[in-house]
Amino acid sequence: MAGALIRRLRPDDGPAYRSIRLRALEDSPEAFGSSLAEEAARPLDSWSARLDKAAVSGIDCPLVAELDGDAVGLVWAKVDADDPDTVNLYQMWVAPQCRGRGVAAALLDAALAWARERGAHTVGLGVNCANRAAVSLYERAGFTVLGEAYPMAGAPGRMEYAMRLRLNAAP
Repeated sequence: MAGALIRRLRPDDGPAYRSIRLRALEDSPEAFGSSLAEEAARPLDSWSARLDKAAVSGIDCPLVAELDGDAVGLVWAKVDADDPDTVNLYQMWVAPQCRGRGVAAALLDAALAWARERGAHTVGLGVNCANRAAVSLYERAGFTVLGEAYPMAGAPGRMEYAMRLRLNAAP
């Protein structure tokens, strides 16, 4: 999307990270396993602390999309705890006024570029089955659905698909 800036969230972006994450949960509660109430109750300093940890972990890549200086999208890429060749995506969200304008694709491209730079072989994610726009975005990027839908953790009554993208051939 022309004019959209995709960048890593920095440790001093704690308030901005909190703001966009809470907007995401308010706008699309069905897309996430955590709730607005749970996340809003987190201490303010915990948001910056999470970004502090991400800045030095080597396994986290929190990305924000900005348009005219406003945060309008978010995704967090993280190396899988059990498989260092896999990067998982979390917290993907784009503000309603920016949907259909390439912001989600730009965020996804940046997260995939980071995964490739790390030498990851696969990228995984979970997506609410009812979110056809998100499923389509991931399919266009080459992700495939793995197996049957399953209940979303922390979200009673909602179902999600596991999706995977193969990046590189395993050695």
